[in-house]
Amino acid sequence: MGLVDEAMEKTFIIDKVTTLDDYGSVKTVYQQGAEIMAAYSFNSSTQARIAAQQGVNNRFTILTRKAVVLQYPDIVQRASDGKYFRITSDGKDNRTPAGAGLDLRAVEAEQWELPLDE
Repeated sequence: MGLVDEAMEKTFIIDKVTTLDDYGSVKTVYQQGAEIMAAYSFNSSTQARIAAQQGVNNRFTILTRKAVVLQYPDIVQRASDGKYFRITSDGKDNRTPAGAGLDLRAVEAEQWELPLDE
């Protein structure tokens, strides 16, 4: 899996946590969780480019090891540039078969921004 391994980079799963604020209310915070390795492929198809012109966020395919199951609406952060991605598909649906030499699982994602304050 040489090329796939070379494309993988450090990524963090972002955990959504609720906590009490100073006023007795509940607020949502996002924090870095587990570190995983993932490869990112930008969807540059004609349909994706048209959608981007109409305001749809950039689309990506994210590859991980089969042991990592990302699902909608999980959030991940690419360590190299700090960009966030929201998973838009079910990670249980697309993985290499048990007998295959590749140990991969694929999910679709969109580039995403963390909410400023919830």
